[in-house]
Amino acid sequence: MPRRREARPLAEHYGDLVRVALMEARPAGLHTYQLMAATRLTRSQVGRGIRHVRDVVAAENLTPITWTRRDGFMFSDDPADWIEYDKRQFRQILGRLTRVITGTLDPHLARYPDDEWAQLATAQLTGVRATLAQLSK
Repeated sequence: MPRRREARPLAEHYGDLVRVALMEARPAGLHTYQLMAATRLTRSQVGRGIRHVRDVVAAENLTPITWTRRDGFMFSDDPADWIEYDKRQFRQILGRLTRVITGTLDPHLARYPDDEWAQLATAQLTGVRATLAQLSK
């Protein structure tokens, strides 16, 4: 009777396939549809693989994965690419946080100005908002 191969978690498997495809494409990047063709994975599987690469593989190899509209996903050795990608991520988080403050917390405080929790959340998130604004410049 043949020995069964130990099952690997799918995210790790997808991440390995995505990492290999991106390493082979270096210094160029690959868009999602190109990763799908190179790895023979579905769009959602490529997404899981990208998340695994970001969460585990990039930290282990000390090379972050970046994304641009023009080049797609890529491993870049240029710190300027990392910084620009980080700034875009901070701007995106800043936009989401601003919408939470203006769309949820501000109306909450307008309706119930003495609500301690809403006051605390607004004070804390306003500080985070200022920090993200600085980091995204």
